[in-house]
Amino acid sequence: MTDRIEPEIKGEPETPKTGKPDYEAIVQRLAFAAINEQRRARRWRIFFFFLTFLYLTPLALLLLDASGIKVIEREIKSPGKHTALVRMEGIIASEEAASADNIISSLQDAFEDDDTVGVILEINSPGGSPVQSAYIYDEIQRLRKEHEDKPLHVVVTDMAASGGYFVASAADKIFVNRSSLIGSIGVRMDSFGLTGLIDRWGIERRLYTAGKHKGMLDPFLPEDPDEKQRVLTMLEKVHQHFIDAVKQGRGDRLKNDPQLFSGMIWSGEEGIALGLADEYGNRESVARDVIGEEEIVDFTNEELLLDRLAARIGSAFGQSLQTRLLDTLRLR
Repeated sequence: MTDRIEPEIKGEPETPKTGKPDYEAIVQRLAFAAINEQRRARRWRIFFFFLTFLYLTPLALLLLDASGIKVIEREIKSPGKHTALVRMEGIIASEEAASADNIISSLQDAFEDDDTVGVILEINSPGGSPVQSAYIYDEIQRLRKEHEDKPLHVVVTDMAASGGYFVASAADKIFVNRSSLIGSIGVRMDSFGLTGLIDRWGIERRLYTAGKHKGMLDPFLPEDPDEKQRVLTMLEKVHQHFIDAVKQGRGDRLKNDPQLFSGMIWSGEEGIALGLADEYGNRESVARDVIGEEEIVDFTNEELLLDRLAARIGSAFGQSLQTRLLDTLRLR
């Protein structure tokens, strides 16, 4: 369809008889100009839409294909006995790759495979949620009891600290590098106080609560001694849960050192001396020399690119829809 192009009119159109401005022609000219402008804008929007589509589709297909490589390798390249590998990397939290759901499902797949001889949990984590860590710890113990013929060993790469070490302590053995960082057996809660800043700037803090301690740890209020003690007591209880889990997992391998559960971080070399770790090793050496099956198959659940892309598109669409709705409400 072609646009109807009106002839250019110089000055104000006049009627043939009276010589006065033809206002009807002027209005018609403005109307056609607005229509033509809308058509041009629509063409540009369509053009950029298809340009974006042509750019993103091959990229999405390429990355989606790459995300399935490990599964294909597991099915085709590992027809026989193997050592199963599960990688736990990053912060241990419910929305992260190292969430309890992801790690537990990966470990279950690894143990339930008939050709799995042993399992390596490779950890590189600074810690995270004590609850998520405890979930993984408990499931490791359950799987070890259910599959007594399949050992589970932890290999620490850069770090297994705090919650990362909590999980590691559930394994049969812990293997480290001399420079790995392990330990940090403690619990922390971060806060800050801004009462002095408020006083300096003359700001009045207004907080309304139902419940005497609902505003506990509010950084804009003075610290309450009773609430502080309550928080410290709670942290001590969680810390004791951590200590009990490590003692249960490591047993009499732990040395009697007063700093062991102080939250201190140790090198891999120091960790072996303290009984926090057993030997030096990496995934290849543990698979070959300890488990006895050199072939390694990765059972780590990878989040599909399509899921990530759908989540981001959904988030962007939701934000766009919210903006449109708010604009509509404002206009009304």
